[in-house]
Amino acid sequence: MVNVAINGFGRIGRNTLRAAIREGIVEKINYVAINDPGLKPAEAALLFKHDSVMGKFEGTVEAYDEGIIVNGKKIKFFAEKDPAQLPWKDLGVEVVVESTGFFTDAEKAKAHITAGAKKVIISAPATNEDKTIVLGVNDKEYDPAKHNVISMASCTTNCLAPVAKVIDEKFGIVKGLMTTVHSYTGDQRILDAGHKDPRRARAGALNIVPTKTGAAKAVALVLPQLKGKLDGFAMRVPTPDVSLVDVVFELSKDVTVEEVNAALKEGADGHVLCYTEEPLVSSDYIGTSQSSTVDALLTRVM
Repeated sequence: MVNVAINGFGRIGRNTLRAAIREGIVEKINYVAINDPGLKPAEAALLFKHDSVMGKFEGTVEAYDEGIIVNGKKIKFFAEKDPAQLPWKDLGVEVVVESTGFFTDAEKAKAHITAGAKKVIISAPATNEDKTIVLGVNDKEYDPAKHNVISMASCTTNCLAPVAKVIDEKFGIVKGLMTTVHSYTGDQRILDAGHKDPRRARAGALNIVPTKTGAAKAVALVLPQLKGKLDGFAMRVPTPDVSLVDVVFELSKDVTVEEVNAALKEGADGHVLCYTEEPLVSSDYIGTSQSSTVDALLTRVM
Protein backbone atom coordinates (compact mmCIF):
# COMPACT_ATOMS: atom_id res chain seq x y z
CA MET A 1 0.00 0.00 0.00
CA VAL A 2 1.27 3.47 -0.94
CA ASN A 3 0.92 6.34 1.53
CA VAL A 4 -0.36 9.46 -0.24
CA ALA A 5 -0.93 13.07 0.81
CA ILE A 6 -2.92 15.73 -1.03
CA ASN A 7 -1.63 19.31 -1.11
CA GLY A 8 -4.51 21.59 -2.05
CA PHE A 9 -8.02 20.38 -1.25
CA GLY A 10 -9.81 22.35 -3.93
CA ARG A 11 -11.75 20.86 -6.80
CA ILE A 12 -8.90 18.66 -8.03
CA GLY A 13 -7.81 17.54 -4.59
CA ARG A 14 -11.32 16.64 -3.47
CA ASN A 15 -12.11 14.79 -6.67
CA THR A 16 -8.83 12.88 -6.45
CA LEU A 17 -9.98 11.43 -3.14
CA ARG A 18 -13.53 10.88 -4.41
CA ALA A 19 -12.26 9.05 -7.49
CA ALA A 20 -10.03 6.77 -5.44
CA ILE A 21 -13.01 5.78 -3.30
CA ARG A 22 -15.34 5.40 -6.29
CA GLU A 23 -12.87 3.25 -8.20
CA GLY A 24 -12.21 1.06 -5.16
CA ILE A 25 -8.46 1.67 -5.03
CA VAL A 26 -8.29 2.91 -1.44
CA GLU A 27 -7.14 -0.59 -0.52
CA LYS A 28 -3.99 0.12 -2.54
CA ILE A 29 -3.63 3.84 -1.91
CA ASN A 30 -3.64 5.00 1.70
CA TYR A 31 -4.56 8.68 1.95
CA VAL A 32 -2.94 9.78 5.20
CA ALA A 33 -2.97 13.59 5.06
CA ILE A 34 -4.36 16.70 3.41
CA ASN A 35 -2.80 20.16 3.46
CA ASP A 36 -4.71 23.33 2.61
CA PRO A 37 -4.02 26.61 4.42
CA GLY A 38 -7.29 28.04 3.12
CA LEU A 39 -9.55 25.51 4.84
CA LYS A 40 -10.39 24.24 8.29
CA PRO A 41 -11.29 20.56 8.76
CA ALA A 42 -15.00 21.32 9.18
CA GLU A 43 -15.03 23.33 5.95
CA ALA A 44 -13.12 20.62 4.11
CA ALA A 45 -15.56 17.95 5.30
CA LEU A 46 -18.57 20.00 4.18
CA LEU A 47 -17.12 20.72 0.73
CA PHE A 48 -16.17 17.08 0.28
CA LYS A 49 -19.62 15.86 1.28
CA HIS A 50 -21.62 18.37 -0.76
CA ASP A 51 -20.31 19.10 -4.25
CA SER A 52 -22.32 21.43 -6.50
CA VAL A 53 -21.23 19.56 -9.63
CA MET A 54 -20.55 15.99 -8.53
CA GLY A 55 -23.41 15.79 -6.07
CA LYS A 56 -23.50 14.49 -2.51
CA PHE A 57 -20.81 12.04 -1.41
CA GLU A 58 -22.49 8.68 -0.88
CA GLY A 59 -20.25 7.65 2.01
CA THR A 60 -19.71 9.25 5.40
CA VAL A 61 -17.53 12.25 6.15
CA GLU A 62 -17.07 14.32 9.28
CA ALA A 63 -14.48 16.55 10.87
CA TYR A 64 -12.50 15.86 14.02
CA ASP A 65 -9.92 17.94 15.88
CA GLU A 66 -6.96 16.85 13.71
CA GLY A 67 -8.62 16.38 10.32
CA ILE A 68 -11.51 14.60 8.62
CA ILE A 69 -12.92 11.09 8.79
CA VAL A 70 -13.99 9.60 5.45
CA ASN A 71 -15.84 6.27 5.54
CA GLY A 72 -14.43 5.68 9.00
CA LYS A 73 -10.81 6.45 8.05
CA LYS A 74 -9.02 9.34 9.72
CA ILE A 75 -7.08 11.68 7.44
CA LYS A 76 -4.92 14.31 9.14
CA PHE A 77 -5.40 17.91 8.03
CA PHE A 78 -2.77 20.65 7.95
CA ALA A 79 -2.76 24.35 7.03
CA GLU A 80 0.90 24.91 6.19
CA LYS A 81 1.85 27.40 3.45
CA ASP A 82 5.41 26.08 3.07
CA PRO A 83 5.40 22.46 1.83
CA ALA A 84 8.93 21.94 3.14
CA GLN A 85 7.57 22.29 6.69
CA LEU A 86 4.97 19.53 6.35
CA PRO A 87 5.49 16.34 8.41
CA TRP A 88 5.61 13.98 5.44
CA LYS A 89 8.58 12.05 6.82
CA ASP A 90 6.89 11.43 10.18
CA LEU A 91 3.69 10.28 8.45
CA GLY A 92 5.52 7.99 6.02
CA VAL A 93 4.17 9.86 2.99
CA GLU A 94 5.57 8.41 -0.22
CA VAL A 95 3.63 10.34 -2.88
CA VAL A 96 2.18 13.85 -2.78
CA VAL A 97 -0.58 14.93 -5.14
CA GLU A 98 0.29 18.60 -5.70
CA SER A 99 -3.03 20.22 -6.65
CA THR A 100 -2.76 23.77 -5.34
CA GLY A 101 -1.83 25.26 -8.70
CA PHE A 102 0.91 27.27 -6.94
CA PHE A 103 3.78 24.77 -7.08
CA THR A 104 3.85 23.88 -10.78
CA ASP A 105 7.57 24.56 -11.05
CA ALA A 106 9.39 21.38 -10.11
CA GLU A 107 11.95 23.27 -8.05
CA LYS A 108 9.14 24.52 -5.81
CA ALA A 109 7.33 21.18 -5.82
CA LYS A 110 10.51 19.50 -4.57
CA ALA A 111 9.77 21.09 -1.20
CA HIS A 112 7.57 18.05 -0.60
CA ILE A 113 10.62 15.83 -1.11
CA THR A 114 12.56 18.01 1.31
CA ALA A 115 9.74 17.34 3.78
CA GLY A 116 10.20 13.59 3.37
CA ALA A 117 8.06 12.49 0.43
CA LYS A 118 9.59 10.39 -2.34
CA LYS A 119 7.49 11.46 -5.33
CA VAL A 120 5.38 14.47 -6.34
CA ILE A 121 2.58 14.32 -8.90
CA ILE A 122 1.61 17.77 -10.19
CA SER A 123 -2.00 17.89 -11.37
CA ALA A 124 -1.29 20.54 -14.02
CA PRO A 125 1.19 21.50 -16.73
CA ALA A 126 4.57 22.07 -15.08
CA THR A 127 8.04 23.45 -15.69
CA ASN A 128 11.35 21.70 -15.01
CA GLU A 129 9.52 18.47 -14.22
CA ASP A 130 11.30 15.13 -14.55
CA LYS A 131 8.58 13.83 -16.86
CA THR A 132 5.15 14.77 -18.20
CA ILE A 133 2.93 11.72 -18.35
CA VAL A 134 -0.49 11.22 -19.92
CA LEU A 135 -2.05 7.89 -19.04
CA GLY A 136 -2.65 5.68 -22.04
CA VAL A 137 -0.11 7.61 -24.10
CA ASN A 138 3.38 7.52 -22.57
CA ASP A 139 2.93 6.12 -19.04
CA LYS A 140 5.10 3.12 -19.94
CA GLU A 141 8.05 5.52 -20.14
CA TYR A 142 7.89 6.18 -16.40
CA ASP A 143 11.21 5.33 -14.74
CA PRO A 144 10.93 5.26 -10.93
CA ALA A 145 14.69 5.70 -10.61
CA LYS A 146 14.69 8.95 -12.61
CA HIS A 147 11.23 10.48 -12.39
CA ASN A 148 10.46 11.97 -8.98
CA VAL A 149 8.50 15.09 -9.93
CA ILE A 150 5.87 14.25 -12.52
CA SER A 151 3.36 16.45 -14.31
CA MET A 152 0.06 14.93 -15.41
CA ALA A 153 -0.42 17.75 -17.96
CA SER A 154 -3.73 19.59 -18.37
CA CYS A 155 -7.24 18.23 -18.67
CA THR A 156 -7.31 19.24 -22.34
CA THR A 157 -4.00 17.53 -23.11
CA ASN A 158 -5.32 14.38 -21.41
CA CYS A 159 -8.34 14.55 -23.71
CA LEU A 160 -6.48 15.28 -26.95
CA ALA A 161 -3.33 13.16 -26.62
CA PRO A 162 -4.98 9.68 -26.59
CA VAL A 163 -6.91 10.57 -29.75
CA ALA A 164 -3.85 12.07 -31.45
CA LYS A 165 -1.85 8.95 -30.62
CA VAL A 166 -4.35 6.67 -32.37
CA ILE A 167 -4.74 8.91 -35.41
CA ASP A 168 -1.00 9.48 -35.84
CA GLU A 169 -0.12 5.80 -35.52
CA LYS A 170 -2.84 4.77 -37.99
CA PHE A 171 -2.79 7.55 -40.57
CA GLY A 172 0.07 9.98 -39.82
CA ILE A 173 -0.62 13.55 -38.68
CA VAL A 174 0.84 16.31 -40.86
CA LYS A 175 -0.58 19.12 -38.70
CA GLY A 176 -3.63 19.97 -36.67
CA LEU A 177 -5.62 22.78 -35.06
CA MET A 178 -7.66 22.31 -31.92
CA THR A 179 -10.40 24.32 -30.26
CA THR A 180 -11.38 23.36 -26.74
CA VAL A 181 -14.86 24.41 -25.68
CA HIS A 182 -13.95 24.52 -22.02
CA SER A 183 -16.04 24.84 -18.87
CA TYR A 184 -15.15 27.81 -16.70
CA THR A 185 -12.57 27.24 -13.98
CA GLY A 186 -11.63 28.72 -10.62
CA ASP A 187 -9.10 30.94 -12.38
CA GLN A 188 -11.93 32.98 -13.90
CA ARG A 189 -14.06 35.65 -12.27
CA ILE A 190 -17.66 35.22 -11.09
CA LEU A 191 -18.26 38.92 -11.79
CA ASP A 192 -16.15 41.31 -13.83
CA ALA A 193 -12.90 41.94 -11.96
CA GLY A 194 -9.19 42.34 -12.56
CA HIS A 195 -7.20 39.52 -14.20
CA LYS A 196 -3.92 39.36 -16.11
CA ASP A 197 -5.94 38.04 -19.06
CA PRO A 198 -8.49 40.81 -19.81
CA ARG A 199 -10.92 38.30 -21.30
CA ARG A 200 -10.83 36.09 -18.21
CA ALA A 201 -11.52 39.22 -16.19
CA ARG A 202 -15.09 39.05 -17.44
CA ALA A 203 -17.86 37.11 -15.68
CA GLY A 204 -17.24 33.44 -16.44
CA ALA A 205 -20.85 32.30 -16.09
CA LEU A 206 -22.18 35.04 -18.37
CA ASN A 207 -19.83 34.97 -21.34
CA ILE A 208 -18.14 32.85 -23.97
CA VAL A 209 -14.53 33.76 -23.25
CA PRO A 210 -11.93 33.26 -26.01
CA THR A 211 -8.51 32.62 -24.49
CA LYS A 212 -5.22 30.89 -25.14
CA THR A 213 -4.22 27.34 -24.26
CA GLY A 214 -0.95 25.48 -24.50
CA ALA A 215 -2.70 22.11 -24.44
CA ALA A 216 -2.21 21.30 -28.13
CA LYS A 217 1.49 22.15 -28.15
CA ALA A 218 1.91 20.23 -24.89
CA VAL A 219 0.88 17.03 -26.68
CA ALA A 220 4.44 17.01 -28.04
CA LEU A 221 5.71 16.42 -24.49
CA VAL A 222 4.13 12.96 -24.59
CA LEU A 223 4.16 12.41 -28.36
CA PRO A 224 7.48 13.99 -29.48
CA GLN A 225 6.86 13.18 -33.13
CA LEU A 226 4.08 15.80 -33.11
CA LYS A 227 6.31 18.67 -31.97
CA GLY A 228 5.50 21.80 -33.97
CA LYS A 229 2.54 20.16 -35.67
CA LEU A 230 -0.32 21.13 -33.34
CA ASP A 231 -1.76 24.40 -32.09
CA GLY A 232 -5.03 25.59 -30.66
CA PHE A 233 -7.05 27.97 -28.53
CA ALA A 234 -9.87 27.80 -26.02
CA MET A 235 -13.41 29.04 -25.62
CA ARG A 236 -14.41 29.17 -21.95
CA VAL A 237 -18.17 28.68 -21.75
CA PRO A 238 -20.82 29.03 -19.00
CA THR A 239 -20.90 25.39 -17.88
CA PRO A 240 -19.33 24.13 -14.62
CA ASP A 241 -17.92 20.82 -15.82
CA VAL A 242 -17.05 18.71 -18.90
CA SER A 243 -15.23 20.21 -21.87
CA LEU A 244 -15.12 19.40 -25.57
CA VAL A 245 -12.14 19.27 -27.92
CA ASP A 246 -12.83 19.95 -31.61
CA VAL A 247 -9.70 19.05 -33.56
CA VAL A 248 -8.96 19.17 -37.28
CA PHE A 249 -6.08 17.02 -38.56
CA GLU A 250 -4.37 17.09 -41.93
CA LEU A 251 -3.32 13.49 -42.50
CA SER A 252 -0.62 11.94 -44.63
CA LYS A 253 -3.14 9.79 -46.50
CA ASP A 254 -6.74 9.94 -47.67
CA VAL A 255 -9.27 8.43 -45.27
CA THR A 256 -13.00 7.95 -44.86
CA VAL A 257 -15.21 8.63 -41.86
CA GLU A 258 -15.64 4.90 -41.45
CA GLU A 259 -11.87 4.29 -41.40
CA VAL A 260 -11.28 7.03 -38.82
CA ASN A 261 -14.05 5.78 -36.54
CA ALA A 262 -12.89 2.18 -36.90
CA ALA A 263 -9.38 3.19 -35.83
CA LEU A 264 -10.66 5.14 -32.84
CA LYS A 265 -13.02 2.35 -31.82
CA GLU A 266 -10.18 -0.16 -32.01
CA GLY A 267 -7.89 2.14 -30.03
CA ALA A 268 -10.43 2.82 -27.29
CA ASP A 269 -9.59 0.75 -24.22
CA GLY A 270 -12.59 1.92 -22.20
CA HIS A 271 -10.36 3.10 -19.37
CA VAL A 272 -8.48 6.09 -20.77
CA LEU A 273 -10.04 6.44 -24.22
CA CYS A 274 -13.72 5.69 -24.75
CA TYR A 275 -15.80 5.54 -27.94
CA THR A 276 -19.51 6.21 -28.30
CA GLU A 277 -22.12 6.46 -31.02
CA GLU A 278 -24.80 7.76 -28.66
CA PRO A 279 -26.04 11.36 -29.21
CA LEU A 280 -25.00 12.64 -25.77
CA VAL A 281 -24.41 16.10 -24.26
CA SER A 282 -21.91 17.43 -21.74
CA SER A 283 -23.85 16.67 -18.55
CA ASP A 284 -23.95 12.98 -19.51
CA TYR A 285 -20.20 12.82 -18.91
CA ILE A 286 -20.03 14.36 -15.43
CA GLY A 287 -18.16 11.97 -13.17
CA THR A 288 -16.90 9.63 -15.89
CA SER A 289 -13.43 8.25 -15.25
CA GLN A 290 -12.14 8.21 -18.84
CA SER A 291 -9.78 10.96 -19.97
CA SER A 292 -11.41 11.22 -23.37
CA THR A 293 -14.56 10.03 -25.13
CA VAL A 294 -14.75 10.07 -28.92
CA ASP A 295 -18.16 11.17 -30.21
CA ALA A 296 -18.16 9.16 -33.43
CA LEU A 297 -21.33 10.84 -34.71
CA LEU A 298 -19.36 14.08 -35.15
CA THR A 299 -16.47 12.69 -37.23
CA ARG A 300 -16.11 14.44 -40.59
CA VAL A 301 -13.72 14.03 -43.54
CA MET A 302 -13.06 16.59 -46.29
